[in-house]
Amino acid sequence: MRLHLQFSAFMLVGVAAMVVHYGLLIGLVQLAGASPVPATLVGYVGGGLVSYALNRAHVFETERNHADALWRFVGVAGVGFLLTWGFMHLFVERFGAPYIPAQIVTTGIVMFWSFVGHKFWTFGEKA
Repeated sequence: MRLHLQFSAFMLVGVAAMVVHYGLLIGLVQLAGASPVPATLVGYVGGGLVSYALNRAHVFETERNHADALWRFVGVAGVGFLLTWGFMHLFVERFGAPYIPAQIVTTGIVMFWSFVGHKFWTFGEKA
C-alpha cells in the first residue's frame, strides 16, 4: 500500500480507536468523577485493543503471526501509553490546561509515534 494511502487508513482506524478512548475518558471523568490522567490511560488501553484489530486487518500487510505481532504492538503501545501519561500530566497537572484540548494535542503526538513504530517494527517485514 502506498504510504499516503496507508497513513490515511491508519488515521481512519485511529478515529475508531479515538472514539473508544475519548468515550472512556469523558465517561470516567464526567460520570464517575475520575481524574483525567488515569481516565485517559484507561481509554488508551480500550482504544489500543480496537487499534490492533483494525490495523492488522486493514492497514498493515504482515506475515507475522499474532503471537509475534501482538507483543510488538504492546511494546509500541506501551511507549505511547507513557507518552500519553507524560504529556497529559504536563498539560493538565502542570500547566492547568483543560483535559480535552490537552488530549487532542497528545493524541496527535502519539499518533505519529504509533504509525512509525507499527509500520516498521510491529507489522514490518521479518528480518
